[in-house]
Amino acid sequence: MTISERYNNIIDWFSHHMPQPETELQYHDPFQLLVAVILSAQCTDKRVNIITPAFFKQFPNAEKLAKATQEEVFNLIKSCSYPNNKAVNLLGMGKMLTEKFNGIVPPTIEELTQLPGVGRKTANVIASVVFNKPAMAVDTHVFRVSARIGLTRGAKTPLETERQLVKHIPAELIPKAHHWLILHGRYVCQARKPKCNECGISALCRHFAAETNKEKDSLQR
Repeated sequence: MTISERYNNIIDWFSHHMPQPETELQYHDPFQLLVAVILSAQCTDKRVNIITPAFFKQFPNAEKLAKATQEEVFNLIKSCSYPNNKAVNLLGMGKMLTEKFNGIVPPTIEELTQLPGVGRKTANVIASVVFNKPAMAVDTHVFRVSARIGLTRGAKTPLETERQLVKHIPAELIPKAHHWLILHGRYVCQARKPKCNECGISALCRHFAAETNKEKDSLQR
């Protein structure tokens, strides 16, 4: 199977079985999504969704957040991972968003990555989810699943993974593909015990083929 055939077949499967994938983070506007994505670093979406209702009630916009104290922010997010660092970043983000961008979440990767706490992955999430741009955010799920099923080869960094994926996925499908890979990694192609017997793309998966061949070899010995 060529790399193009693998991509085409996997895209076809997801397009049919998961036509409208969405983020599991709960939000109502770009500011809320930005906060949620910052909080989600090394933290589950489930935990973030528990934290954010009280946070958004107290800080519904960048202007309110910019006037907060670090202690106020920390007390609202302390049940997530790295709350001290995230409190500092959220405060800095609120202030810069207010002072430099008039409280409006900017649409470009270059502008988004100027905000404290916003790296390339977070910026790509905002660009694709909010602005429907062909930006591929690579988190641990996307990085692992892409390599495992054979969409990437030899990618050692998230950026290398991103570049290989956007090279082969049609631009208009990249926002969806981001969610396809995340959700597949979260519920099926899990890190320690991938559920290969439940996977709809196992016949297209490089890892599954390799494991099947190993099993055949062991039986023949």
